[in-house]
Amino acid sequence: MATIKIKQIKSGIGYPKDQKATLVALGLRKISQVVEIEDTPSMRGMLRKVHHLVSVVE
Repeated sequence: MATIKIKQIKSGIGYPKDQKATLVALGLRKISQVVEIEDTPSMRGMLRKVHHLVSVVE
């Protein structure tokens, strides 16, 4: 299956608990951290929820 690289660009501080939990579920803990995840509909939904805190890295 295809993968996506995502990078955390903003902190989760000051955002709702569910958005912080989504960052943790994606495997992101620190700003500028890059993780590679599978490209599935559920992961796309998680990215959509925190789109203002992450960016997709090519």
